[in-house]
Amino acid sequence: MRAPRLSERLEAAALHAGLRMLRLLGPEAASNLGGGVLRTIGPWLPVSRVAERNLARAMPERDPAERARIVRGVWDNLGRTAAELPHLPRLVQSASGPGWECPDDSPMRMLRERGGPALLFSGHLANWEVGFPVAAAFGLSVSWFYRAAANPLVEHVIQAMREAATGPGVPMFAKGAEGARAALGHLRRGGLLGMLVDQKLNEGIAVPFFGRPAMTTTALAQFALRLRCPVLPLRPVRIGPARFRILCDPFMELPDTGDRAADVVTLTTAMNATLERWIREHPESWLWMHRRWPDEE
Repeated sequence: MRAPRLSERLEAAALHAGLRMLRLLGPEAASNLGGGVLRTIGPWLPVSRVAERNLARAMPERDPAERARIVRGVWDNLGRTAAELPHLPRLVQSASGPGWECPDDSPMRMLRERGGPALLFSGHLANWEVGFPVAAAFGLSVSWFYRAAANPLVEHVIQAMREAATGPGVPMFAKGAEGARAALGHLRRGGLLGMLVDQKLNEGIAVPFFGRPAMTTTALAQFALRLRCPVLPLRPVRIGPARFRILCDPFMELPDTGDRAADVVTLTTAMNATLERWIREHPESWLWMHRRWPDEE
């Protein structure tokens, strides 16, 4: 392994300093600070034009003023999510204040009783990192795919914060062919696997998303159909600074027509339809800055 470059060491040092400050502030104050900074600066950044274009194409019924409000909300949510990261272990189930709430009849309780294998999917909504402490609180050892940071020192810090929220010994799988093979083995051994499935891929298949073809991962459908295991859609909804409501849809129906390729398309299309419905309910909670569709410049 190569030695870290000076620029990487400086970036990691700045990250450590920022995390120390955020920990001193507490979850709510940190969330408010992060949201305030990015909702002020973010709309002026060039990447906001990607978000505005995506919104105009996906939700043309929204007027320009409404789309501008949504983009400002997207930046607010992103700033809050980043600032809440060092507080993940403190975001526990609670009736008020920092943390999260979940209906008593949540299907996650069924998963705890049933065990694996099982798949959970979500998207980059609200604070998607809160899934780590939520799963741990339900007694679920849920592994996730992740995209490693370019800076290995920064990646080490991020993974350490996630481990603090889940507890040690929960494997994480890097995106790519090797990670997919390891994740399939994890499922075959009765593991639980979570996936964020809303990012653009160069591979995958083109299925509708907001009425336009979008290259979408087939990994979830391939795993589910191969193992015939439950698929649980779940999402966090932001209801305050560092506070969330965890909502689950019913377990998805798995098609079984005898045509595996067609069943993959059916299940992947249903997955995208679920994500679209969630995003329409709270459009400011999703990362519209993704270059999600193939015709974007």
